[in-house]
Amino acid sequence: MPVVAAPAAVGPVDLLVLVVLLVGSIVVGIRAGRGANSADAYLLGGRSLPWWAILGSIVATETSTATVLSVPGAAFGDTGMKWLQIPLGYLAGRVLVAAVFLPRYFQGNLYTAYEVLEKRFGSLTRRVSSLLFLATRSLGDGLRLFLAGLVLERLLGWPLAASVLVMSVVTVIYTVIGGLRSVVWNDCIQFVIYLIGGIASVFVITSQIEGGWPWLLTWAADSGKLQPFNFRFSLADPFNFWAGLIGGAVLTIGTHGTDHMMVQRYLSAPSQRDAAKAVVASGIVVLLQFLLFLFIGIQLACFYAQGNRTVPGTGDRIFIGFIVEHFPRNAGLVGLMLAAVLSAAMSTLSSSLNASASAVLNDFWIPLSRHPLSESQQVRLSRLLTLGFGVLQAIIAIQAARLDKSVVDSALTIAGFSAGILLGIFSLGILSGRAGQGAALLGAAAGLIVLLLVQFSPMLNGPAVAWPWLALIGAATTFFVGLLVSAFAGNSR
Repeated sequence: MPVVAAPAAVGPVDLLVLVVLLVGSIVVGIRAGRGANSADAYLLGGRSLPWWAILGSIVATETSTATVLSVPGAAFGDTGMKWLQIPLGYLAGRVLVAAVFLPRYFQGNLYTAYEVLEKRFGSLTRRVSSLLFLATRSLGDGLRLFLAGLVLERLLGWPLAASVLVMSVVTVIYTVIGGLRSVVWNDCIQFVIYLIGGIASVFVITSQIEGGWPWLLTWAADSGKLQPFNFRFSLADPFNFWAGLIGGAVLTIGTHGTDHMMVQRYLSAPSQRDAAKAVVASGIVVLLQFLLFLFIGIQLACFYAQGNRTVPGTGDRIFIGFIVEHFPRNAGLVGLMLAAVLSAAMSTLSSSLNASASAVLNDFWIPLSRHPLSESQQVRLSRLLTLGFGVLQAIIAIQAARLDKSVVDSALTIAGFSAGILLGIFSLGILSGRAGQGAALLGAAAGLIVLLLVQFSPMLNGPAVAWPWLALIGAATTFFVGLLVSAFAGNSR
């Protein structure tokens, strides 16, 4: 990966803003980590975090650099506001998570999402599901760290490895020191930072559009970019109402109902009611957040349509290019956007590290250990595991530079398969009283095979099914194959 010269847009004031964010994250981690001397306090924040902080952490965790940069790039093209159909499904899915999944997670003193599966199917299903979570989470978030590193390489002119290591080291430090409390409070701060960056961008872009707000709104309406709905059904088009509502809802039930990174936040709430408020309200906040970043994309389209300006690439390169070329020099605004990009990346990374450490400790180490671990040993081991996953994801990010972008995209797609497969296993446990452990595992294997065929089969000449439908396909295949296996096993007896 070539080293890019540092752009003139980054001055001392911008770098100061960036340093304040990095140092501040560590300080928050140290303060939040006081008293984290038990597994309950370190991994679940003592189960006493306020619902609004959990809400902020949920939103920040699911917001990656892709949201901040790629969503504006999508709105810049033909998509416009049609992206908003997806978060409508996200909101519907969260309501179902609160109604169906949360009651099961608050039955007993659980530490991970997959303990529920052990009660229903057995220990092997729990460990296979947890291993699927760990593998896809490490791969997916390592690649997301790589993509965030590319952004810093572009904006700061640092080598990719240096960009990745700065994010990794700071995130690992505050996560190792403070545990989940540090992660959640840093998430809330990072959420505010990237929102401020987005709002500031709205005014910076508008100030450089000839005709200002009146022309911007007129142009956006005339170009059709403000139209949010497309009711024409198509499996290949991700931006129609049905893909958004149905596909988006099922995807969210998988990511927010069965992924331990999210479930860990619910378990940190004082009660099921607080967890429900956090997860449902987060859907509204995510909808508004998408509205903000989609509007930025429409603004960029209007700006570059004037005066035959040269568009700086495609996708996320458009917003990055505008920041480098048109943001005010050394006024702190470029630093604010750098902080926003870092915040989006670090919030996801820290949550991933803490949740992965929790999964290994509670799903593998403690159940398989011959001797019980003391509280201090569990905390010490959790810190070591957090450090280990931080190193692993940094290695994945740095090594990803050797891969073709299409390989990275394919790997990210595979990492996303876990949401549908895990949802299928959970659904089998909830809706079928007959299915046993063998049926659940065979169903999961079938779900993975079908998803790989749908996404990568040469006979399809490329993906014929848009990404919002993949979780539904994976969940349905896992569930129905599991039902058939259990029915066949029952008849054979």
